Amino acid sequence: MTPLMRVKVRFFASLRELIGKREELVELKEGANLAMLLSEVSRCEEGVFRGLYDEAGNINDSLQFLINGISARDVGGIAALLRDGDIVAIIPPVGGG
Repeated sequence: MTPLMRVKVRFFASLRELIGKREELVELKEGANLAMLLSEVSRCEEGVFRGLYDEAGNINDSLQFLINGISARDVGGIAALLRDGDIVAIIPPVGGG
């Protein structure tokens, strides 16, 4: 049996409004990466899928992902490995006027 780990996902701005919650605790198999986390989260919540993926099914490239406060781009992008207790923030682009 593969050990499980827990990762907290925090949703911000318009994504939080779309989903209707601030955060979620997700259980994943040890060795999971950011792409696997996003797939798991979007599988459970339809609003998350619409917020994370474009019409072609690709991860929306305007989103920013932070793993424990560090940009995922700096630690392997969507292939970045996650560890038990990590906190992943998903931040959509912020508009204003």
